[in-house]
Parts: sequence; C-alpha cells; structure tokens
Amino acid sequence: MKYLEPKDVKVLFMGTPEIAVPSLRALVENGYQVIGLVTQEDKEIGRKKVLAPTPCKAYALSQNIPVFQPHKIRKELDWANGLEFDVIVTMAYGQIVPDALLAMAKIGAVNLHGSLLPAYRGAAPIQRAIENGEKETGITLMEMVHEMDAGKMYAKASTPIGPSETYSSLANRLSDIAATLLINHLMDYVNGNIVGEEQDPSKVTFADKISVEEETLSIHQNAISLIHKINALSEDPGGHVVFREKKLKILGASLLDEVEDEPIGTLSVRAKKLALQAKGGHISLDFVLPEGKKAMSGRDYAGGARILPGEKVS
Repeated sequence: MKYLEPKDVKVLFMGTPEIAVPSLRALVENGYQVIGLVTQEDKEIGRKKVLAPTPCKAYALSQNIPVFQPHKIRKELDWANGLEFDVIVTMAYGQIVPDALLAMAKIGAVNLHGSLLPAYRGAAPIQRAIENGEKETGITLMEMVHEMDAGKMYAKASTPIGPSETYSSLANRLSDIAATLLINHLMDYVNGNIVGEEQDPSKVTFADKISVEEETLSIHQNAISLIHKINALSEDPGGHVVFREKKLKILGASLLDEVEDEPIGTLSVRAKKLALQAKGGHISLDFVLPEGKKAMSGRDYAGGARILPGEKVS
C-alpha cells in the first residue's frame, strides 16, 4: 500500500465561525488540496445590516477556494455533483451533515468537536462546559457517523478552564488547539494508522444549543452559577439584565466577595468595581455593553451612570 502525503489528499472542509478558520488555514499551509469549503449563508451584521461572509468564507476566498453555501444541506446536494474528495473535515459547520454527503468521501469524514467526548455532545459544548463550572475541556478528533457526535474518537487535546474564562477567550484557545490536533493526526487517519476508540455510552452527556430565552439572565441564582452563565454567553450572544428600562449586556464577570447584605439585584460600586448583589455574594461586572453604546469596563460604566443607592437590575 502506498502511503499518502498531504499533497495527495483532497479535502472538503465544512466550517463557519472564526473558531474553524485556523483548522482550514492549517490544511492549506500544510499542503493539503482543499477543493472546497461548505459554510453557512452570509448574514446581515450591524445596525446597517450589511451582508457579510462567514469567517471561513472570507479566508477561503482569499485562497481562491471554491465556496458552497446550501440553505438546507439535507435537501441540497447538487453542488457536490462532480466533486472529488478523499476526506471531509468539519468544525462548527452549523448543520447536520447528511449521510449521502459523507458517503461521497473516498476515505472518510472526521469532525473536530469542542469537548472531550463522550462529554458534551451537541451544539454548544464550549458554552455548556463553562456554564457547568468544568475545570477542563478540549478538542476531540472523531469519526463522523449518522448519530450526532457519536463516532469513534481518534485523538484528543485538553486545556484548563479558568475561573473567569469566557466563551470568547476559551474558543480562541481551542481554535488553535484544534488546528494542531488536526495536522498532527489527519495523515494517520488517511493512511489507516489510527484505530479509534468507541465512546462509552454510560459517560455521554449533551450540550444543547443556547436558546434566546437564556440570554435574559436570572439574577436570583447563586453568585458562582450566575458568573458561569454570564461568561458562557460572552461575548456572543451575551447575557443581559435590565437596568433603567434598557438592556445591559454583561460580557465578563468574576466573584468580588461572599457577602450578601443588600437585596438581590442591587447595583453598587465596591472596591472600585461595578458590583451586583447575587445570592451568597457580590459579582464584579468586569465588562458590560449598555444598549446603544460600545462595550466598556464595569468601572467606566459605573462612573458615567452615577448609580444611586439601592438601584436594582431585573
């Protein structure tokens, strides 16, 4: 059997957000033939609703890689007719990949999943790990099968989750970890030098998609749980409270103290920080995004808002 090299391997990459770009870039820079990118449709962004390409699309266009953006991939596979590829590599594509497309890959299909499987299968593994107060997470290179995130595990890489870690900071780190993991192990997969480990069904947990309702923060949970929720949603979509009848997004929070001496929801300035009274302690609102304004530190917001004694959020 002839062992293939990266230059011999045709890859169809499927990915959408910024977290997937380093893996796509790594394939290009390491000599793989990336014959196409499958990504979600362009979205309107900002107040002017400018139609913008996905981060993966923007990079692919810069490298003259053909881009395909089916609205519903399960019903639209005409774009794949005539394409020849050895491997499908996916990371955070955003739709369930149909079996018919997986079957087109001559060698197989792998996915870079944002957790240490079998924990946190599903759409929001990074956010749910932060929300649940996990101390560690990582990336799993896994086989793609019909059942979501249920395939064999080929390789893993882990990273700690800090006490004030936000989704944005963790996702940024995991994006680089994923790219390294992919390049270190993809050729082993292609050449059949990696067996893979079946997932233990008794250890499977799930990470459901973040709902719109969850973006409204419940101030009546305990301080640590509220911090985890805030940081899991940051920076996009961002959890919010209501203050003076306007949304106040909280983009980063940490524990200030374990004192409960005010009504729940009271805002104040303590130790030169914007503090929110929660159950069992005060939370430092480290970074906030007031409605209609730019993101700023909690301290700067407090200085401009001139918070009155006893004022509360809801």
